[in-house]
Amino acid sequence: MAPVKVSKICCIGAGYVGGPTCAVIALKCPHIQVTIVDLNKDRIDAWNSPDFALPIYEPGLVEVVRQARGRNLFFSTDVDKGIKEADLIFVSVNTPTKKSGVGAGFAADLKYVELATRRIAEVATSSKIVVEKSTVPCRTAESMRTILEANSKPNCRFDILSNPEFLAEGTAISDLFSPDRVLIGSLQTQEGIDACQSLKQVYANWVPEERILTVGLWSSELSKLAANAMLAQRISSVNALSAICEATGANIDEVAHAIGYDSRIGPKFLKASVGFGGSCFQKDILNLVYLSESLHLPEVAAYWRQVVEMNEYQKRRFSKRVVDTLFNTITGKRIAVLGFAFKADTGDTRESAAITLIRDFQSEKALVNVYDPKVPHEQIWLDLEEASPQVPLDTIKKQVTICKSAIEACKDAEAVVIATEWKEFKEIDWEAVYASMNKPAFVFDGRLIIDAEKLRKIGFKVTTIGRPSNNQD
Repeated sequence: MAPVKVSKICCIGAGYVGGPTCAVIALKCPHIQVTIVDLNKDRIDAWNSPDFALPIYEPGLVEVVRQARGRNLFFSTDVDKGIKEADLIFVSVNTPTKKSGVGAGFAADLKYVELATRRIAEVATSSKIVVEKSTVPCRTAESMRTILEANSKPNCRFDILSNPEFLAEGTAISDLFSPDRVLIGSLQTQEGIDACQSLKQVYANWVPEERILTVGLWSSELSKLAANAMLAQRISSVNALSAICEATGANIDEVAHAIGYDSRIGPKFLKASVGFGGSCFQKDILNLVYLSESLHLPEVAAYWRQVVEMNEYQKRRFSKRVVDTLFNTITGKRIAVLGFAFKADTGDTRESAAITLIRDFQSEKALVNVYDPKVPHEQIWLDLEEASPQVPLDTIKKQVTICKSAIEACKDAEAVVIATEWKEFKEIDWEAVYASMNKPAFVFDGRLIIDAEKLRKIGFKVTTIGRPSNNQD
């Protein structure tokens, strides 16, 4: 046997991972036909839209799709056709945390992975390389292999690979163009190694060979969870320090800068904030917690659980600081929340700190104006409704107003809360904002992006995360 030369790729799932990843593969590999399939017609229609109104906001993505779409990049709802024609299939479907049953709140819900795997087995009429791209618990590939082998047609074999993504939303395209590493896991059989080489040859069209790491299947799956857990751990660690800074008079920016100079630590992911969000960090840590408990390692599970608990504590602590600073009540007061995405340069709201803050402000009977430059209004309503399941949406809409600009959101407000580090929030006409607000006018910087001293000179009372609350830097 020898590695298969890949000429046609199918990606099942047109979301945050599958869409950008396979669009870049198509761009960098013009000799390979790449088809991204999804049952969601609206999503596929958006990928195919004439004006490139893509369903995902990611800097640089439109340019990639513009160059490759219609040449060797295609988007379709015909899942079966994509499966039949492909040599290699990426499974890149959603894996949310389970909301009920065994492992609820911690384990990943693999129903979409299983459905996709069963569909491949049912439809495929020739041998395929199946690549697990979704973030999944350890040993998921074994389950996929069991399903495929039990349902495959005669003379139809499947080789399973693990190829986890390490993309940061907001920089996904540059991450794909120049990745720190590409990780490919396979069974250490000759067939598995050959399949691994087939995928490696695809990435080798633009990724230096020394950055393409080939490992065992289970090591690959665990590496993804471990990498995100380690990164989230750094954020929770610096956020824990931010609480100490506020109490002692230290400045978290100065502390982080100083410790980041240690070459063993480095400066990345040491930015204090109102808390981390996104589709991966919390989900992957909870996965690790569940795995540890399943393996009867309660101390290990408790260790990783604390990273998530610290993140939730940071959000609660920040919203309480807003209430405390506004004379211990925000009932009937208008709060402007700037930013709803979990981070800048993305429209993704999963686990966004803004959702928790607004829910807390709602519970205190405040009126909330919210503005985000990229998050669709319907997504904001969906997230707020899910965050407060006992509160009817009509009631939420009486307390929350979605605004068209930051200036509009701040008008007649008592306080401004910066929840996302969008660049435009650094460039707001703060003098105009101050003139439009009720006095005293408060600003709460949950992302360390504003010039606090400049705002104080205008007249604002400024509270910055990780700094003492005496309005002095």
